[in-house]
Amino acid sequence: MEKFQRYYLSFLLLIVYTNTIAQVNCNAIEGEDCKKACELYNQASDLQGFRESQEGFDRTIELCPDFSNAYMEKAVPYLKNGDFATWKILIDKAVTLNPKMHLGYRGWCKFQFLGDYKGAIQDLEEFRKYYPEDLGRSLNGDYHLDVVKAMSYSALGQKEKAVGIIERLLATNGYVKGMFDHYQLGVTYFEQGKYDKALENFEKQSKEYDFAENIYFKSKVSKIRNKDYLDLKMLALQTYDDGKTMKDVYTHHFNKVYRKQIEEL
Repeated sequence: MEKFQRYYLSFLLLIVYTNTIAQVNCNAIEGEDCKKACELYNQASDLQGFRESQEGFDRTIELCPDFSNAYMEKAVPYLKNGDFATWKILIDKAVTLNPKMHLGYRGWCKFQFLGDYKGAIQDLEEFRKYYPEDLGRSLNGDYHLDVVKAMSYSALGQKEKAVGIIERLLATNGYVKGMFDHYQLGVTYFEQGKYDKALENFEKQSKEYDFAENIYFKSKVSKIRNKDYLDLKMLALQTYDDGKTMKDVYTHHFNKVYRKQIEEL
């Protein structure tokens, strides 16, 4: 319960963070035109997704063409609406102007929204030049960006490399686990046929935060080992029906499992 409360608190803090990250301290901006642009940008950020917001970002860019945040925030609605071509033009411009600020975000989006795993790895490797000690977390807070890189390697079939990244991260002093770290590590071990290591991580996941997908994979291990798996299968179905699954507002989690898959086990 205590660990779940910790995750819940992190989620609440993330909401506050994502609602305030767009705001810029205009007093730190040089040049009158760019100061005015900054004020317009802050106003537009409060209305993200509305026409008035996009028009505000346009005026920001007209006044201060190098204001990278305006391109980034203007790109967001296109990403959420699935217009990835327009999003890419805008986010690429933001990254060109300020890679230190926007590369990590672009890498995360390439992974989560586009399934561009090679592109995600490339961005996150480049991002490390600016943050060699700690890449930070994905914008939604679910994963450390090193875990995002590991999942990208896993998706490209480089399972051993993916395992090594997550194992090293989990062994790092002071590392704060993401909500699904042990699950993703467990699935990668499972795909390698290393069922002892897979089950070890699924059990660790259960103790920290359990959900239908994790229970489903535990039942798969039991079935492979010719053990009674039906109780776990039924628990996975019940947990799924209770809504305790991997969720994302705009996309689907990597290694997400659906009810039909559980039924067919």
